[in-house]
Amino acid sequence: MELQVREARLTDIDRIVGLMGRSDSRWSLDKLNDAADVLRQMIYLPNASLIVCLDGRMVLGACVLALRPSVAATGLVGMVDLLAVEPGHELDGVVDALLRELMRQARNKGCVALEGNVPEEPADLARWESVGFTESGPQMRLPLVRSAAAIW
Repeated sequence: MELQVREARLTDIDRIVGLMGRSDSRWSLDKLNDAADVLRQMIYLPNASLIVCLDGRMVLGACVLALRPSVAATGLVGMVDLLAVEPGHELDGVVDALLRELMRQARNKGCVALEGNVPEEPADLARWESVGFTESGPQMRLPLVRSAAAIW
């Protein structure tokens, strides 16, 4: 399996919405239709990124990075607003690839931290922790600011 991670395109939206419905039964048809409209808008927003992970033409995962300013964090904070993976492919490196791309994009956009809801499954929690996230209340948090020693 050769994974490719890239920005989503308008032509990916229907496949992403289908993936969302298969990966989480809490999505009703009405909510999926509303989500499709929002995802189409997100492609053009400067404060959000919609990312897909593909194997060939098959969308195996998708995620959304939403940016918000934070006085408490003293800068921009990235939020993992959506992380959906095709059932049966959770262990194929899809989550790791998406999390690493979220981290890269958040850093490139100047975020001081990346946050996401704490995963319910222990294996998912371990994946998030393996790339540097730690639990911070009801959310996972990953500081993105490098220490002074790491800067030249």
